[in-house]
Amino acid sequence: MTEIKITKMHGCGNDFVFMDYEEFVKTGMPISKLAKKLCDRHFGVGADGLIIPVPYDGEDADIAWNYYNSDGTSAQMCGNGMRCFARYVYDRKLVKNKTFRVKTLAGVKTPEILDDGNIRVNMGKPILTDWLIPFQGEKKISIHGRDFDIFPVSMGNPHCIIFTDEDTMYMAKNYGPDIEIHPYFPEKTNTEFVRVISPTDVEMSVYERGCGITLACGTGSCATVVAGVLNNLTEHKVKVNLPGGSVFVEWQGSESNVEHDVFLIGPAEYTFYADFML
Repeated sequence: MTEIKITKMHGCGNDFVFMDYEEFVKTGMPISKLAKKLCDRHFGVGADGLIIPVPYDGEDADIAWNYYNSDGTSAQMCGNGMRCFARYVYDRKLVKNKTFRVKTLAGVKTPEILDDGNIRVNMGKPILTDWLIPFQGEKKISIHGRDFDIFPVSMGNPHCIIFTDEDTMYMAKNYGPDIEIHPYFPEKTNTEFVRVISPTDVEMSVYERGCGITLACGTGSCATVVAGVLNNLTEHKVKVNLPGGSVFVEWQGSESNVEHDVFLIGPAEYTFYADFML
């Protein structure tokens, strides 16, 4: 058996296992298999994803990451994971500055550790072009005999936003699994059910691609606010209330000018450190 050192963290209940790159190499396991083992909530540590910092020699970023969902699939981006990653690598002195650049499959992202302990992440520009999301279909979708108006948007990973007056968690549990694998989304999708409380306050529940129901989704929160602004339902700075806590999203874009970066602000917390036997 091999003993490895791991750290458990969460952002608003969206939880992750972290390990240093050297610990990953020591396992000798494919990262996909390792993610499934560690993230299993009965036989492993239990988490929504596995995150491993990776040394990076390029000029466009200071460090890179490997992010894998609990089902062993890789993901381009994760907002809550990025906030936890920022605190983890800064505390372990893998980066020197409180603002730095991270290479991801969704491009370079820039987190900043704020004085109040929250993490602010420049999540980049939303992607609204269908083939880039990717999305191929109509802006209405039929699931279990119900028709939903949908708003597809990518924040480096695909999202399907549905505004509703109903219980968002009930909707996510009952309709999210089928929307995730709908033919409209050739790479599957995260699905957010959103209830607008006020122009600056929304409630959101999510069924995540590769994870299922999670307590929070950072990229989903960003996609929700973009959809809210473009549908004249929210203002440009919005508190997104999630089952595991709240984050703030800022986006100054508009229908006539979507070329603005989205900023995500929220907490990143340690849960525990442990030695784990593989």
